[in-house]
Amino acid sequence: MLVAVGNPEHVQQLVRTAGDLAHDGPGRVRLVTVVAKPRDSPFGVFADETIRREFAGDSRELVERAETPPGVTVEREVVVARSVAGGILSAVEETDPTALVVGWQGRSRRTDALLGTTVDRLVERAPCDLYVERVGREADGVDSVLLPVAGGPHVRAAATAARVIAERNGARVHVLSVETPGADGAAGYVAEARGLIETTAGPAGAEAGAPGAVGAHGVSVGTETVASGDVTGALVAAAADHDVVVLGATRKGPLRGRLVGSVPRRVVRRTDATVILARDGSVVGGLLGRIGGLLRR
Repeated sequence: MLVAVGNPEHVQQLVRTAGDLAHDGPGRVRLVTVVAKPRDSPFGVFADETIRREFAGDSRELVERAETPPGVTVEREVVVARSVAGGILSAVEETDPTALVVGWQGRSRRTDALLGTTVDRLVERAPCDLYVERVGREADGVDSVLLPVAGGPHVRAAATAARVIAERNGARVHVLSVETPGADGAAGYVAEARGLIETTAGPAGAEAGAPGAVGAHGVSVGTETVASGDVTGALVAAAADHDVVVLGATRKGPLRGRLVGSVPRRVVRRTDATVILARDGSVVGGLLGRIGGLLRR
């Protein structure tokens, strides 16, 4: 599990999420900090190895700050690259992680950036599951996780995050879909997400597919469909009753917008809950990846 860390103040929040995900699989969290060395940087006069050696002390401090669940180990790596995004992508390529966890603090000052230039590039290009967590608004305990769903390729990644966070905190998962006028897919969306959670957690203690079913690891799963013409408003209202909101990226919009989605971005701006945006690694590559590569060139 790879965690990109820039600000030491956010390391614990990101490592906690990565630790939950790692406990479900690899059992290892690797912190990566990128020292950007563009051509005009003052670091340009130093060799990469010298820069990494100078940051070794900071590495130890970050690892000591990072409290993780029992059974999860934490490592640290300093990467020197021309850009922060480039360094993180290089680390992803070298380590082939199960997932990448990054922090996002707020809207970018650039009008053409959706989440920020670095995070936008990771959303487009990181060839693994990606979890973008809004930093600075951490839940004080987790009793309930809201999982809004509307179909699409990112449901699996979002359901995984919701499940493992609930498992590690003894919380419940509430799957919600908003049915807009003229649409009739909400019931299928919640059934798909519930099935993903119950399949990976294992059915036990309740009839498969029943509302409130409890998985083998004690995760209670509730489902709800809401009829509304205002999807964002309905999700924001629902978020007020939960500690963590896990949003799958949506499918509509231009190239980058198709991966991030307008609804998740609007929900993030209007709620104070801890928010995690999940983007499935399967969307990187294929036709979309080739189009993105052509546009960049």
